[in-house]
Amino acid sequence: MSGIFNSSIGRKFAMALSAFFLMIFLLQHFAINSLSVLSPNEFNNVSHFMGTNWLVQYIFQPILIFGVIFHFVMGFVLEIRNRNARKISYVKNNGNANSTWMSRNMIWSGLVILAFLGLHFYDFWLPEINTKYIEGNMTGLLPDGNYRYFEELQHKFVDVWRVALYCISFVFLSLHLLHGFKSAFQSIGAKSIFTDWLNKLSIAYAIILPAGFVMIALYHYFNH
Repeated sequence: MSGIFNSSIGRKFAMALSAFFLMIFLLQHFAINSLSVLSPNEFNNVSHFMGTNWLVQYIFQPILIFGVIFHFVMGFVLEIRNRNARKISYVKNNGNANSTWMSRNMIWSGLVILAFLGLHFYDFWLPEINTKYIEGNMTGLLPDGNYRYFEELQHKFVDVWRVALYCISFVFLSLHLLHGFKSAFQSIGAKSIFTDWLNKLSIAYAIILPAGFVMIALYHYFNH
């Protein structure tokens, strides 16, 4: 196993697998958040299930946290090694001519996304842990008998500065995905079969999914 991570190909392959895992999670997260616009009651029900199901909480959630940490750490390692390698190659070649802006700035878009995750954890994950394990409210119910999840979500999008930060972060997520989606397929050896439809799919995913998150944030800001 250590031999795989000591090789450049092995690190890129592991990075690609973690990217696929996180992209699947983004789809699932978007589907659940979309319910807060389409059906608040269903959003409450699904959120309560996700927040109380033991398999989600004690198996999937730790795997997700590990996947996020692994992806960012591996990304930084690869970026440092690539930058060191480019210092030599750029003497002979124009690096800007051989790569896109997104590929040259993955580290910066990644840092913005990492900062956003910190805000997102502060907004939702930490209050969830406090409510369930410190205050002891495992029912998820408000005094009026309704689940608390939809109300708490809307409350987070009252301040315009927070909505702006969320929207800007999703723009950087889109830029990150525009290169990352295709790069992940290439890293697992799919470059030769990277057809036009798959290229279009990667662009659609990188634009539509972040735009959807932006629309959800704006919806709750204007309808709280």
